[in-house]
Amino acid sequence: MSRVKKYLAECIGTFVLVLIACGVAAATGCSGSTPDASDLMTALAFGGVIVAMAYSIGNISGCHINPAVSLAMLINRKMTVIDFIGYVIAQIVGAILGAAVLMALVGRESGLGSNGLYDGSIAKSLVVEVILTFIFVLAVLGVTAKAEHSKVAGLVIGASLTLVHLFGIHFTGTSVNPARSLGPALFAGGDALRVVWVFLLAPLVGGALAAIVYRLLDTER
Repeated sequence: MSRVKKYLAECIGTFVLVLIACGVAAATGCSGSTPDASDLMTALAFGGVIVAMAYSIGNISGCHINPAVSLAMLINRKMTVIDFIGYVIAQIVGAILGAAVLMALVGRESGLGSNGLYDGSIAKSLVVEVILTFIFVLAVLGVTAKAEHSKVAGLVIGASLTLVHLFGIHFTGTSVNPARSLGPALFAGGDALRVVWVFLLAPLVGGALAAIVYRLLDTER
């Protein structure tokens, strides 16, 4: 299978993630400040998109649609450096395209589902995002480790993403995905763009830690 097809699949998957999941957050006014139905709808949207994409493009690219997941796969030698670079570029392009379409539909004032600091604290936000990404990526690595899990992998990964969103929306809006954060921030501007580096760095750190811990725990190594 050509690399171009894999990269295109990752671009499409990330486009759908940002447009639909961030779109639900923007359309419902999900802010995380006060728990309400919008939090649940947003969490379900992120998880639902992952399930849908896993069973549609998973057999093409593995459906990472997240640079943190791709980094973990690289560390665990599940992909080459060339593919890692290609995946990340494709994911970022998809996220930017998704955010562009979303802005055209709902406008910048909606926030576009962008992330924000918890309690105005960079340190707290970094900790939250590292932990949430660690949990999510560890689940991804575990369920994709064996071929016999392939039929349920999409459901497990989608459920895991829903769970970390249910917890994290109140704190940072939940990133756990640098591409998903970068796209909306570029168009939202302001504070979202000013602090977006937190949501680029923390998920990568969390993903790398998950990969390292999984290698240590893997009894088949």
